Amino acid sequence: MELADLIKNARRVVVCGIGNDARGDDAFGVLVAERLKELISNPNVLVLNCGEVPESYTGKITSFKPDLVLFIDAVDFGGGHGEIILADPEGTLGDAVSTHSLPLRILVGYLKSQLDASFVLVGCQPKVMGLFQEPSEIIIQRAKSLADSLAELLNKGD
Repeated sequence: MELADLIKNARRVVVCGIGNDARGDDAFGVLVAERLKELISNPNVLVLNCGEVPESYTGKITSFKPDLVLFIDAVDFGGGHGEIILADPEGTLGDAVSTHSLPLRILVGYLKSQLDASFVLVGCQPKVMGLFQEPSEIIIQRAKSLADSLAELLNKGD
């Protein structure tokens, strides 16, 4: 199913931006979340900048009672720099990012025990991941473009 269809069919949505803004392209999810916070006006959408510890937000996620949880993250899946992929966060791509303390598949497994929701990982292929590096221009542009597209879809219900 397409992301637009999942969003259209969801009553309540949580968007979790994951990443480290001090590690170059790993900032992708954080950049998307911060832009979305400025753009979202729908009270049925919760945008969280989870940084490197999305597991710390389980209480906020579960108490919001979403139908759909989107995880936005830099994911090394062997694609072209800046390429976007949709994946099951419980699949192998859920383990692909090493900067987070808990693998995404474990977090999603827990959330599934608490919620009747769909879970999608929106990943972007990073290139620059060194400490204290700036995100590359292509990642900044992809984050802006994704946030703008998501805001358009997510604000339709408000």
